[in-house]
Amino acid sequence: MDGMNRSPAPAAGAAGPAGHRARLRQRLLEGGAEALADYEVLEYLLFGASARGDTKPLAKALLARFGSLSGVLNAEAGALRQISGISDAGIGALKIAALAARRMARSEVRQQPVLGSWQALLDYLAIDMAHLTVERVRVLYLDTRNRLILDHWVGDGTLDEAAIHPREVIRRGLDLGAAALILVHNHPSGNPEPSRADVQITHRIAEAGRLLGIIVHDHVIVGREGHVSLRAKGLI
Repeated sequence: MDGMNRSPAPAAGAAGPAGHRARLRQRLLEGGAEALADYEVLEYLLFGASARGDTKPLAKALLARFGSLSGVLNAEAGALRQISGISDAGIGALKIAALAARRMARSEVRQQPVLGSWQALLDYLAIDMAHLTVERVRVLYLDTRNRLILDHWVGDGTLDEAAIHPREVIRRGLDLGAAALILVHNHPSGNPEPSRADVQITHRIAEAGRLLGIIVHDHVIVGREGHVSLRAKGLI
């Protein structure tokens, strides 16, 4: 019977790590997305890596070191290992949660026209790039219905013609049969405001695209402090 497969609700007086874990689980199942604070989310993720111990101190130490839930989940394994008390199993639990979040966000982008689901795109880019400590350049190639054909990682480094060649960007689009593209890169400083070089390279790529029938819809710059659309700022 169904009732035989359910874990019993924790007794009101349940104490110790087991009782705490049971209460967190009950709040999660009954309360939904906002039922747990960020440190409690981390606690829960770390339960599987610590059979009986109290994971709250470790969760709070991680937040203190990396600043936010996102900062913890996106931290490099080497940086996580510097926190006293965390194991490779715990690091694995954090990294698989981060991977799941990225995969979910990416699936939202791939399932519908990009321009009609702009917020989903911004969420995906923020999850995937805002935490990076190096500057990364990507080109999203779109078909005639503005659906994603390819999310192409061009490379890492400062956005200029040494890192991204306008002709190569457009040539790749022609090879793919793309009708349009969106340029994306991040600012590791956290501030997404475009530099003069960002604007200049965008204009060069847009001009090369006009000559060969590929539209540059936008250039999105991502940072920890948010994002900037060059189209929205009137710079394209």
